[in-house]
Amino acid sequence: MRVQVDAAFEPLLELEMEMATLVADWSNCDQCAVYVARMVSHDRHDPIRHANLLSAALNELFEMSFHTRESTGTLTFRVYRNGSIERIELAFPCSAEQRNLYETIVQRIRSGQALANYLDVITDDTARAEQAILLGLAVNYDADIELSIRDKGATTFVVDLALERLLN
Repeated sequence: MRVQVDAAFEPLLELEMEMATLVADWSNCDQCAVYVARMVSHDRHDPIRHANLLSAALNELFEMSFHTRESTGTLTFRVYRNGSIERIELAFPCSAEQRNLYETIVQRIRSGQALANYLDVITDDTARAEQAILLGLAVNYDADIELSIRDKGATTFVVDLALERLLN
């Protein structure tokens, strides 16, 4: 399913992977993140630093989809650019319960209490990994995170990262 994207964002890269392949090996998250980061960072001011930051953020997103343990369906990943902002779209199948958890976390981020919530989550041994991942992206990478359901059974995250701003 092709997603309507803000015309200001130029498409850079797209990949699809069967969920069964992704969840078969934890290291797939890191390998995909490193590959994508290197592919889209080559023309940035400091490409190595940009790729390192982007790889770390992407790894978190891939790990979030890994935590669903969904072995059917497809993970779709797209990268777009508008000036200094990389837009990441990550769509993957997940249960209604998982989607509700994501919606709650995104609402916490949008409430302006992301830092306080993040500190609570990283000091709580019972907190779910997805909470630390999304709140960590908002706090540590100044990510703007949106969640949408564009396809029945699949959840799409749209994450805007202005990593070059973090370089200063």
